[in-house]
Amino acid sequence: MIRKADQMEREFRQNMRGGEGTVQIIHLFKEGEYKGNARLYARIVLEPGASIGMHEHAGEEEIYMVIRGQAILTDSTLSQEQLMSPGDASLTLSGQSHAIRNAGSEPLEIMALVLRNT
Repeated sequence: MIRKADQMEREFRQNMRGGEGTVQIIHLFKEGEYKGNARLYARIVLEPGASIGMHEHAGEEEIYMVIRGQAILTDSTLSQEQLMSPGDASLTLSGQSHAIRNAGSEPLEIMALVLRNT
């Protein structure tokens, strides 16, 4: 199956998980279209100043990979915020928390994969 970029479902969330601004979620495929263990596989776009607030993952884990822009990641396992650049990835396991914000002057684009623990 191929899904063209202009056919992907786009979702806009204000103040996502207590964060700032609007977050655009571009769903590559929706849960139920695939047979695997993923809850979410999406490209996420945060405009300058936008963020996803601190949230915990329970019974699942999330991987972020920066595609474009600069991100500041706050993670419950880190002693301080970390700068992420294109190509960098983070892993948040079940029971851990994280937040991410756009640290630059251009849109921040990340890939996000949420996997259920089974």
